[in-house]
Amino acid sequence: MRIPWEKIKSMFYHAYNSYLDHAYPYDELRPLTCDGQDTWGSVSLTLIDALDTLLILGNHTEFQRVATLLQDTVDFDIDVNASVFETNIRVVGGLLSAHLLSKRAGMEVEPGWPCSGPLLRMAEDAARKLLPAFQTPTGMPYGTVNLLRGVNPTETPVTCTAGVGTFILEFSALSRLTGDPVFEDVARKALRSLWKTRSEIGLVGNHIDVLSKKWVAQDAGIGAGVDSYFEYLVKGSIMLQDEELLSMFLEYDKAIKNYTKFDDWYLWVQMHKGTVSMPVFQSLEAFWPGLQSLIGELDSALRTFHNYYTVWRQFGGLPEFYSIPQGYTVDKREGYPLRPELIESAMYLYKATGDHTFLQLGRDAVESIEKITRVPCGYASVKDIRDHKLDNRMESFFLAETIKYLYLLFDPDNFLHNSGLDFELGTGPSEDCVLGAGGYIFNTEAHPLDPAALHCCSRKQEERRELQDILLNLSEPLPSPQDTQSQETDSETEPPIMDPSESIALKPGSRRKAPLLSCPMQPFSARLAVMGQVFTDGT
Repeated sequence: MRIPWEKIKSMFYHAYNSYLDHAYPYDELRPLTCDGQDTWGSVSLTLIDALDTLLILGNHTEFQRVATLLQDTVDFDIDVNASVFETNIRVVGGLLSAHLLSKRAGMEVEPGWPCSGPLLRMAEDAARKLLPAFQTPTGMPYGTVNLLRGVNPTETPVTCTAGVGTFILEFSALSRLTGDPVFEDVARKALRSLWKTRSEIGLVGNHIDVLSKKWVAQDAGIGAGVDSYFEYLVKGSIMLQDEELLSMFLEYDKAIKNYTKFDDWYLWVQMHKGTVSMPVFQSLEAFWPGLQSLIGELDSALRTFHNYYTVWRQFGGLPEFYSIPQGYTVDKREGYPLRPELIESAMYLYKATGDHTFLQLGRDAVESIEKITRVPCGYASVKDIRDHKLDNRMESFFLAETIKYLYLLFDPDNFLHNSGLDFELGTGPSEDCVLGAGGYIFNTEAHPLDPAALHCCSRKQEERRELQDILLNLSEPLPSPQDTQSQETDSETEPPIMDPSESIALKPGSRRKAPLLSCPMQPFSARLAVMGQVFTDGT
């Protein structure tokens, strides 16, 4: 069968050029009226979201132009109310990914890259605008923040579960690239706080009050409002090699299987009782088979994917809600806004199995999107999947996710699928770091992050700490024998503990005791992933 690479590329450029011609600098394109609108913060969002897709499609020249344009034009010091969740996954995630891919795109990188760079500083600036949202008694963030003024005093404390638990990828990447622990710290605190709110049967609800920890919406499932929380526990555990995050997910997975899974569908249930509250399939749930593949649960993933694919073939797309007992759409939830989740799962499952069924889904998707949603000024969301009426919106995720996953499904040789045979070296202080050797982790907006870069910069920060401690120790006067004996006695009773989140920068006039020299950290070793099974050192 013919591989539709060029067709997918032409789809991307029809949408992308329509945005540039009719909507830039607004956030998103309105394809039916051929104009633009601001939706998520007035930051030319579609450009940020599409930037890494340009490189994945091989367009280095446009990547360089847009990366430079964004540096010159985007300013986050604006009086705009922004979604904390959406700003993180689309803006912070998009800029982080573009930063880590900038050398591959042929951009001149500054000394110290990937631990420094203009796109990284933009990502950090955007993330700092979100930090006031985390200043709650629980550590769980508000859903909305004003980029200039912080959290509005009248802001509602109710936010969705995913809005609490979808930060560990971007924020830990920021902390490990920049050396500032505050981002990873707040993301972890929010995750641990949310973990403590699960019900007696191990489930979480849909919306929570971040001040009181009380559940406002108690429907438990894997779809809208919850989805990326589970996704980030799995992907965070892989990217950070973090057992705590994986153990959290595995506990949830047991409860999800026990209470929500029926005939390889996942229903919505009451979080305390486990009784069915909504026997529906939501299109956002279609990410789940792909996530299952990452932890090696392929048999279950394949059966669930088959269920979801039958719905696609019924309508030529996935309606937002689908009644499982009735086998049809749900009233007022008949739309298909060009979502990527089923294509995303197809990409993961094809990579894990080589089964051409997943390529057929890709071809179906290309044909459906092209025939149903293409208009002269881009691609339009489907307002009603039954009669294919269109809506005047093209969300930025169409270029960030849907097109990207389609292209990667049919491009097994793309650098993002690298198995370690190809790599590049860091520059400046990190020139001994191996980068781009594979194992990329996609955030929930399909922005790929390179775990090796995080390790590289973390190691650099550790080396700086160790060197600073040695220099500080050398600058101190030699202690008297009595002091030495006293210190040895103290150390026998209570060994010194160094706060892992302690800043590199010392306060004026302060000194830090040098720790015992540790063995040098081993260089980054690639983790092997075969059929979804993750092998760590010593396996």
